[in-house]
Amino acid sequence: MIDCGEGTQIQLRKSRLRFGRLNHIFISHLHGDHCLGLIGLISTFGLLKRTAKLHIYGPAPLASILQPQLDFFCEGMTYEVCIHEIETNIHECIYKDNSVSIWTLPLAHRMPCCGFLFKEEPVLPHIKKDMINFYHIPHYDIQNIKEGADYILSDGTIVPNNRLVEPSDPARSYAYCSDTLYKPSLSQFIEGIDLLYHEATFLDADAKRARQTLHSTAADAAKLAKQSQVKKLMIGHFSARYENEQPLLEEAKSIFENTILAEENLCVSI
Repeated sequence: MIDCGEGTQIQLRKSRLRFGRLNHIFISHLHGDHCLGLIGLISTFGLLKRTAKLHIYGPAPLASILQPQLDFFCEGMTYEVCIHEIETNIHECIYKDNSVSIWTLPLAHRMPCCGFLFKEEPVLPHIKKDMINFYHIPHYDIQNIKEGADYILSDGTIVPNNRLVEPSDPARSYAYCSDTLYKPSLSQFIEGIDLLYHEATFLDADAKRARQTLHSTAADAAKLAKQSQVKKLMIGHFSARYENEQPLLEEAKSIFENTILAEENLCVSI
């Protein structure tokens, strides 16, 4: 999960997501609308008798802010909260497992702030089961074939690897750019990704206010998406001054057509 503002638990329940599946939380920065829901969520996990570790990543001074709350409100919990403070001014991998790697994206805001890039790890090609059965290939040879090996029949005939496998789906990627000024330099990290979420707090007519508060306009988000040649852009974090968000969408789409609005409980397939 990325960021944890007030109301996070309500949204989790509305989305029908199981609390027990959440093991890593990434906090972009320590403004309240991005982190004030943390202690409540952590406490609820304790009431549910969670046992798995919960890992929380965020900029300093996350540990010195969160640890006293844990000591006061969550004494005797059944699980461990692991706090990882991260650098916000560099692009580095902060988490990796067999399926995904997660990288920081340096942003420009009124306090230390970073975005996050999620990159799916490439998977091995898919086995053609009909060909495996046709050549009576034993199970213990399948892994070698997935890794690129040909198969040699008992009479010495070589079956080329490309007859036994088909390419896997391309690895997917998603970037989350939280509160930030327009930063063209981000393009080097997010070029060609499948989905970019980028804040669009203001319309271009209010660009002066955007610069004063170190936020972006819808046009800024679209320019970055176009420059980076991403496949889809999602804009969000809209100022409350706009009762209708359609003009923000129209402004972004005038620059980058494949743009959508972020909405509560919206599920986007990548």
